[in-house]
Amino acid sequence: MNNARSTWIEKQRFTGIADSGHQIVVDGDKAAGNSPMELVLIALCGCTGYDVVSILQKKREPFTSLEVRAQAERAANPPSVYTEIKLRYRIGGKVSRKAVEDAVRLSKEKYCSVSAMLDKTAKITAEIEYVDT
Repeated sequence: MNNARSTWIEKQRFTGIADSGHQIVVDGDKAAGNSPMELVLIALCGCTGYDVVSILQKKREPFTSLEVRAQAERAANPPSVYTEIKLRYRIGGKVSRKAVEDAVRLSKEKYCSVSAMLDKTAKITAEIEYVDT
């Protein structure tokens, strides 16, 4: 079982903490921290990024960098869930394109729990950009 809590500080600001013990500031006004919905996108990028790195390392692919970006659209009416999310994977190194494509696909279809949850309300697409590093 996972546990988390948020404690109100002031205005729309909270301190959040989970089982790991790391604290973050969550701010609905975005003045002192990320909003809850921004954190959802950050979580998606981190989750799928972790999967892709893990898969490529197991395949011994010589990548040197990975950045995952998310661009999202929200529903017009509350609860204003994400309806479309475009992920862009920017990867560096002499890595096999097929290995990267397979890793991204496996993350979406099998491993990333954040993606699996968001897939219930949002169409998630992916692009891969290869860069020389």
